[in-house]
Amino acid sequence: MHTAHFHPDDAAEAAMRVFWQKGYAATSIQDLVEGTGLSRSSLYNTFESKYGLFQHALRRYHRQTAATVGLLAQDGPAIERVRALLHSIVAEELGSESACGCLVANTALELGGRDSEITDLLGEHFATLETALTAVMQRGQQQGDIAPDKSPVALARFIMATIQGLRVLGRGNADEDRARRLNDVVDTAVDALSG
Repeated sequence: MHTAHFHPDDAAEAAMRVFWQKGYAATSIQDLVEGTGLSRSSLYNTFESKYGLFQHALRRYHRQTAATVGLLAQDGPAIERVRALLHSIVAEELGSESACGCLVANTALELGGRDSEITDLLGEHFATLETALTAVMQRGQQQGDIAPDKSPVALARFIMATIQGLRVLGRGNADEDRARRLNDVVDTAVDALSG
């Protein structure tokens, strides 16, 4: 990226990949200079600090996860939309030897609850997902494929916890049974929704 002509979102995108791979604390300014192709002065002039760039990168990641939420709004039985979402998470976890998991989940483990501004950004991400999942649970209850006697909000939170569990389990198992393990979680979670 040429220092004289760059867009802050492009720099945030490149920085996001660096933070995603290394985590916030382990990422140095030099890592960000190398990852973005920008000079230190350009990074500081645009984002003020590593922390400012990290916040920008988290916001960028949040916007990219809209595609995930979009899976839930597609036509078809609600329970199948949830299954598609969970399978997309499994595919991400199995898709690369160098998979870094979910930037939001990684950040929640590293900084969540210890940094109020970052915790607020994480909360925005989780609230967006919870809202989308709650809506699909309500739709599924109306369609009759999701248990009508369960709270749609509680079910949404259960699926959010399942997603984070898939992320952790996906990174914690490098053996050939990893796909089976993750798909077992998906099948069990989907079965639990129907009652």
